[in-house]
Amino acid sequence: MPFVLLDKPQPGVTLITLNRPERMNAMAFDVMIPFREALEAVSLDNDTRVVVITGAGHGFCSGADLEDSGIVPNIDGLTVSTIAYRAMELLDNVIVSIRKMHQPVIAAVNGPAIGGGFCLATACDIRFASTAAYFRAAGINNGLTSSELGISFLLPRAIGSSRAFDIMLSGRDVDAAEAERIGLVSATVEPDALLDRCYEMAARIIGFSRIGVESTKRLLWSSLDAGSLASHMDHEAAAQLYVRLTTQNFEEAIRARKEKRPPVYLD
Repeated sequence: MPFVLLDKPQPGVTLITLNRPERMNAMAFDVMIPFREALEAVSLDNDTRVVVITGAGHGFCSGADLEDSGIVPNIDGLTVSTIAYRAMELLDNVIVSIRKMHQPVIAAVNGPAIGGGFCLATACDIRFASTAAYFRAAGINNGLTSSELGISFLLPRAIGSSRAFDIMLSGRDVDAAEAERIGLVSATVEPDALLDRCYEMAARIIGFSRIGVESTKRLLWSSLDAGSLASHMDHEAAAQLYVRLTTQNFEEAIRARKEKRPPVYLD
């Protein structure tokens, strides 16, 4: 049985499912390598406008697999120290691949998102959670650091530094209700309605122009790295002018509004 499933439940939407439910979709390398490959392939699928990521069974992703971590490829002749670096690089590349995807990525957090699974959810552009979901930065509970896979960069920017310090230093669970209250997820819904809620958001996004959506995602991510407001505003201005002057999207939006019909963007 494949550890990663791909499906197209609606036009323009690709659902990627981590499929190792008996291990709560843990981040064994046998799972994460095909997962990264799937992300890279879907990013290049021009029929996909929005990506939804979820986990099979009752869990989203339980982080590191403590029983069987799988095999790190291409490590013959390397020392333990170098193998450790290669292993972390493989997992880091999953997070980077999500950021680099052309499409917005929605996390459908259907259950526990623990350790690296918390990082994975935080790396997605939008998050919805079922009432059964909870989040835990588990590294500190295991005598390690909770800072891994970019979460110490991403989480403070998502929910504020004070809340991020609280969650990452305490090692406590954040249930779905708190996650919604602090802005970690956009909304919490009943488990049976989770994917439908994600698809509703996807349909709304698909109604906008491809270049407008892709540019907005890129600019939002770039803002996290911006050195100053002024430099980022220059970046925004260039992107806005690029779309405005090289497409007829703006004119089509005005026509459609006057004619009381959905716009048809040709970019």
